[in-house]
Amino acid sequence: MNSPILQLLVLAGIAVFLVLRLRSVLGTREGFEKPPAPAPADDRRRAARDFEVIDGGPDHDIIDHVAEDSDAAKALAAMKRVEPSFSVSEFLSGARGAYEMILMGFERGDIAELQTFLTDDVYETFSEVVEQREQQGLTIEAEFVGVRELTLADASFDDASGLAEITVRYVGELTSVVKNANGEVIEGSATAVKRQKDIWTYARRMGADDPNWQLVATDE
Repeated sequence: MNSPILQLLVLAGIAVFLVLRLRSVLGTREGFEKPPAPAPADDRRRAARDFEVIDGGPDHDIIDHVAEDSDAAKALAAMKRVEPSFSVSEFLSGARGAYEMILMGFERGDIAELQTFLTDDVYETFSEVVEQREQQGLTIEAEFVGVRELTLADASFDDASGLAEITVRYVGELTSVVKNANGEVIEGSATAVKRQKDIWTYARRMGADDPNWQLVATDE
């Protein structure tokens, strides 16, 4: 065997040896790579505490509407324990729509369709007022402008019965005109927007199949 071929074989062997050594030290992109150094124990414990704080933190669906340590907050939390799907924000959104529907039904004297959303006492009171207006020959033409303010004023929950009550404070805007039997305007204006303040309390038995809240009390 001549020397050039022998030298070539020797060099090739050395190259293969170096490649194998490098692969054993550095590894490959497809194979094993050196794992990251484990985090110190203190860092692991700190991360665990941070997770626990986030996981068990305050319920913003509640504290966005009432003070965190208030009786109302405790009552709302109790409602959620009985009915986990209950959402305070969704309730208030529904209360906004209910205010317009009930208020306009009362103003216009169309309360028959509202009976499902009113307790018997409230429905009877509304009916008496509407009847008195009709006896006097009065009619009201009202247009709802919107809810300027809506806040959750209070909440209570009875553990024994499951009865929940939530009180909402409204500031509504509407136009209202009162006319006599001759169609003459005796009060109000069709163009002047007036503000009306109301405090309404809704009730419902949590966990019941019926999802509807009923208006149980009105105040100003």
